[in-house]
Amino acid sequence: MSTASTTEAAEAVEAAGTAAPATGPAAHTADLVVFGGTGDLSMRKLIPALYHSDREGRLSPETRVIAMSRGGLTDADFRGKVDAEVRDQLPVTDEGQWQHFLARLHHVSVDVGRDDSSGWSALAELLAGHEARDRVFYLASPPRTFGPFCRELERAGLVTPRSRVVLEKPLGHDLTSAQRINDEVGAIFDERQIFRIDHYLGKETVQNLLVLRFANAFLEPIWNSLWIDHVQITAAETVGTPGRRGYYDHAGALRDMVQNHLLQLLTLTAMEPPARNDREAIRDEKVKVLQALRPIAGGEVDRFTVRGQYTEAGDLVGYLDEPASTPPNEASRRVETFTAIRAEVKNWRWAGVPFYLRTGKRMPYRRSEIVVQFKDVPHSIFPGGAPNRLVLRLQPEEGIELHIMAKEPGAGETTLKPVPLSLSFGKTFTARVPEAYERLLMDVLAGNPTLFMRRDEVEAAWRWIDPILEAWQADPALPEPYPAGTTGPAGAHELLGRSGRAWHEEEM
Repeated sequence: MSTASTTEAAEAVEAAGTAAPATGPAAHTADLVVFGGTGDLSMRKLIPALYHSDREGRLSPETRVIAMSRGGLTDADFRGKVDAEVRDQLPVTDEGQWQHFLARLHHVSVDVGRDDSSGWSALAELLAGHEARDRVFYLASPPRTFGPFCRELERAGLVTPRSRVVLEKPLGHDLTSAQRINDEVGAIFDERQIFRIDHYLGKETVQNLLVLRFANAFLEPIWNSLWIDHVQITAAETVGTPGRRGYYDHAGALRDMVQNHLLQLLTLTAMEPPARNDREAIRDEKVKVLQALRPIAGGEVDRFTVRGQYTEAGDLVGYLDEPASTPPNEASRRVETFTAIRAEVKNWRWAGVPFYLRTGKRMPYRRSEIVVQFKDVPHSIFPGGAPNRLVLRLQPEEGIELHIMAKEPGAGETTLKPVPLSLSFGKTFTARVPEAYERLLMDVLAGNPTLFMRRDEVEAAWRWIDPILEAWQADPALPEPYPAGTTGPAGAHELLGRSGRAWHEEEM
């Protein structure tokens, strides 16, 4: 369908007041204002997530999506852009439903940080008369814009008691910058109105980790140092950084993945059972885990951390040769595209149990998973046995596997083989498995902050990360090279090998 016909149809639907199918109690009427609404995150994740929610009746008929950017687009232009760039990502089977969704979309041009009163006036005019609705301001933009954007909202009189603000990661680049951002946003919004998003927390496997632990009697009694040998948390990517080296030079794997995604998975794995399934009770327990992490600083950084950078291998270019707008510099040579860390949670439940965190680019596979490695049986009467292992996979295919020992069929000598008891969400449940952003956006609209990070949680994570960053910056050594398409530098394997352990894939 052409852009013209698409936008005309959308405007016709809007004029006619066509409503979505009847919605249940989960539908929340809101104006969702996305700053950076024409950017990559919005077009790849947010807009598709909202379409799926609309198609399944989770958006009320009156809910609007208002994109803000410097693009100078009209509503019709923006709808045409979404139709051209997003439609092919989606299973659009109902043309009327798609047109109804497009009719929800609006665009306001504004340039934050400059004298652009006309843009804010246009947004105020669009929101006027709907002060009783929830207002969600989603900042899909660099963190340096968070404070200025919130100040402009207040100056324009757009912050109401029913307003919320969503902050995308990364929240700063160290503790000081994170505190500054929290102070700037907190001067405009109460803590209860601030939703710091980490999309890993919206994944079904992460939700099921809590259910697996706290809704099943067999697992929690052995979820401790008496029965668990160690835990591995991995986020591996096959992609490199083409076109993103300018950003990655100043981010690196530690800031980009460990400080948020991997530490969040660690907290959910290690947390104590909350007293109730409550928005604050769960977050309280997560913060306790971060506060219990054994600090890694000074000379211990070399012992407990590894950093690497991928180099050319076959058809794959090295990090320094990735396409970029500027040539590589000293920051490029020093930034890590891979990191592995041996962490410890210093409390009664986890004393002596190492948590190995690992993330890297240009790995041989795309995989995000939590592997809980149990100890050997106290006394084995069968030769060839192996410890049990619980694998919670977040991607590429979400699911849970419990690896147990079983006898291979046959007469004669008993031969043991590890066999997975597998739960694949895609194969087990007939319903479509929603993307992480769908769940999180619906929680924002419902005002439920359980799966979002609190201020003290973010700052506790940075307090643990900062000494590692400082030690790396002071170390004249460069990251350890590893060939693109491999499982990382040799130091990462030695990190586990020193205690007789190995990464999960090495034992498969």
